[in-house]
Amino acid sequence: MTNFVTRGALVALAAALAMPTAGTLSAQESEATATDQLVVTGEVPADLEGLPAGPDVEGFISARKGEKMQVTAPGGEKSVVMISQGTEVRTSGGFLGLGRQKLTNAQLLNGLPVTVKTVQWNGALVASRVALKSNDLKTASMIARGTEQGFAEQTAATEALRGRMADIDKYNVKGVTNVNFDTGKWNLTEAAKADLCAAAQEANATENALLLVVGYTDNVGDEDYNQVLSERRASRVVNYLQQYCGWKPYRMLTPTGMAEADPMADNSTEEGKAQNRRVAVNILVSKSVDGL
Repeated sequence: MTNFVTRGALVALAAALAMPTAGTLSAQESEATATDQLVVTGEVPADLEGLPAGPDVEGFISARKGEKMQVTAPGGEKSVVMISQGTEVRTSGGFLGLGRQKLTNAQLLNGLPVTVKTVQWNGALVASRVALKSNDLKTASMIARGTEQGFAEQTAATEALRGRMADIDKYNVKGVTNVNFDTGKWNLTEAAKADLCAAAQEANATENALLLVVGYTDNVGDEDYNQVLSERRASRVVNYLQQYCGWKPYRMLTPTGMAEADPMADNSTEEGKAQNRRVAVNILVSKSVDGL
């Protein structure tokens, strides 16, 4: 049985690699995207009360520039909305679905799936509320760090790889290897070490492959402890892949810990918990370079 990130997270992965990080736009985007085609005069109001309702906008954030945010729908249609001091940004259905947490506009990252309620002002749409999922936010944040750390200031081979990936919109999952851990531990067994090097060998034989490493826990312990534990497990796997299995750092996205999220099995049984104490090593290849 394999496990991978959610569909929303995979959308975030593709979009974040294909586009610059939040708050920046490439020269090509500046010329071609709707964010520069929208001309707004005057300062966007902080008080949105009483403004006429606009349409709901759903998709992923494909560009950010100043107060403008471009959202691309699944069908490719682009909408530009303004961000105001009065814009409410929230995450719902987070860890175990508990509560709703306010977020800052700085966390509206490129590639993040969102649902936006809008109002109309001065010929433009202004976001009154931006809703997102906490798991998607974690993944988009991880990917933003990964694209900066994994590709910036690397070798010529890295830049060539990035150039070939400029138009990525979807990935093929070529393989998933899960390695398991004892309760509260992040050390690798001999069997796990062998499995990791086998996964690296498989990925190395796959042209243009990247590895995405994600750590998980069972439901024993509190959320904060499990978050740290899942990150330690993921980091241990990455270190072993690079130091002992010969996997190149520039072909590795920054590891992330997902704690109890996305369980592989039922946490109500000891067998299920054992399966959930894992790190998933995902082999990814862009469909644009995979012939699809």
